[in-house]
Amino acid sequence: MNCCLSVIAFLTLSMVSAQAEFALRDGDKVVFLGDSITAAHNYSKIIEDYTLLRFPDRRIEFINVGQGGETAHGSLARLDEAVFANKATVLTVAYGINDIGWGTKANDETKAAYLNGIRTIIERCREHGVRVFICSAAITAEEPDSAELGYLQTMCDEGLALARREGAGTIDVARSMREVQRRVWAANEKQADAAKHTKLHVEDGVHLNDLGQMAMAWAILKGLGAPAAVSSLAIDATTGKIEKADACTAQDVALTADGGSFVRLDDRLPLNLHSLWMLMGWHIPISSDLNEYRLQISGLRDGRYALTAGGRKLGEWGADALAEGINIASATGEPWEPGGLWDAQGRLVTRLTTARDLLDQTRAEMDQFLTAHPGQATLRTQLNAIEAQLVDLQRAAARPVPVRFELQHLDP
Repeated sequence: MNCCLSVIAFLTLSMVSAQAEFALRDGDKVVFLGDSITAAHNYSKIIEDYTLLRFPDRRIEFINVGQGGETAHGSLARLDEAVFANKATVLTVAYGINDIGWGTKANDETKAAYLNGIRTIIERCREHGVRVFICSAAITAEEPDSAELGYLQTMCDEGLALARREGAGTIDVARSMREVQRRVWAANEKQADAAKHTKLHVEDGVHLNDLGQMAMAWAILKGLGAPAAVSSLAIDATTGKIEKADACTAQDVALTADGGSFVRLDDRLPLNLHSLWMLMGWHIPISSDLNEYRLQISGLRDGRYALTAGGRKLGEWGADALAEGINIASATGEPWEPGGLWDAQGRLVTRLTTARDLLDQTRAEMDQFLTAHPGQATLRTQLNAIEAQLVDLQRAAARPVPVRFELQHLDP
């Protein structure tokens, strides 16, 4: 009996561990399928950046095949070319707004076509061994409570239920994004000047702006099981003892009650994109949900301390805050410049990802419009070689390196 219970406990823990694991595995080729919101190539690049930085040892490729104006049913005509010819192992699918004609065709006929499209995509992916994640549509600018009960959400709910019955993965993008939307609306209510209101959409109320795209990336990453924890280091300054080192190591620890130094090497890095990008964190809980890069130093005497990493100032904290632990993922002493080396690495990875994605789009246009060019094959070969170099550069830029931290007591 005890043996059986042990086996059951082991299997249960294994299942929990598998569910908690990030869905993108080493060797995967991820394809993003969707309409113009996907074709904007924004949320997909953020997902790529996160994966590179958080899982630097995994070789994962990303291809965005979004197409403006497309519907779930309309995508069926190009699945072979866009998805299976690209040897996808993972597919995310995000449709809905065009399926109901931006609300002008919210009826049973178009819903049936949407559901048939979702079902067929899942069936075709099953035939090709592709792990598929069906997403609900991105939110529109409609009032959140009414949108929760609107035709688009209820249609997508049926699509998600169908997908679960068929054994596909599901991500309720709309409801996660609506959490952000409610925060935005609450903040806007406190701002009398409508010109200063925060928005998630461009003027048409359907297409997403940069904040909306970030919210969609956050929603999909959460749906893929993206871990919040980057790494965590805790040191007792009075003894120099390392109390905790999760996904990192510490060396050359030389701390006293007045500060000192140590060298930290992480297994992975936090997500960082560009200057002031964490302003988005006022509305999107990126720090808590995706970017917990923790440092805890106890045993310091009272007062304030300046913390630097690699010679760059991260900020100032009191002894109590340091003893409790701080998140230094995007900490910087100068908002327009990166803080720690990991911050600069993240920004570099972001630029390289954009360059790689532009090459990918260029190749697609070459294949579509340059067929009459006698040197097309040679140009494509050269482009592929450049992209391969960029991928290597992305991976090199995302790899953690040792960083020297210094803590200086500021009070007399």
